[in-house]
Amino acid sequence: MLELERPSDLAQYVGKEIGVSDWFTVDQGIIDKFADATGDHQWIHVDVERAKHEMPGGKTIAHGFLTLSLVPRLGQTIYRVKHRSRGLNYGSNRVRFTGQVQAGSRIRLRQKINDGASESLIATVRGVGYAMRAR
Repeated sequence: MLELERPSDLAQYVGKEIGVSDWFTVDQGIIDKFADATGDHQWIHVDVERAKHEMPGGKTIAHGFLTLSLVPRLGQTIYRVKHRSRGLNYGSNRVRFTGQVQAGSRIRLRQKINDGASESLIATVRGVGYAMRAR
């Protein structure tokens, strides 16, 4: 795990991959909880029996936004900033869900710092690149 003193220290990693997260299993239980939290109970996510017959691979698939919401959880296994007051999600640009994550798949995160900037007392990182891979 990469340990940094302060957020501005990320600037030295611009253009570099800073790490790969631990593996995380996306099981049916977490998919069901996400469906309950969001109200998205589309059968492709929650109907295991129907998925056996109608889905490629015979399994339900995770919500795209579920996989995106796992970025903070997976990211905390890649790096840690010791001296910071808080971390805020500033948003995402150009997010695409190009592959399905079937129930029972293991995923991990690759993180790259695309560019960095320091603004007054608040250090921000712009363009943090994320790539997730399922197995």
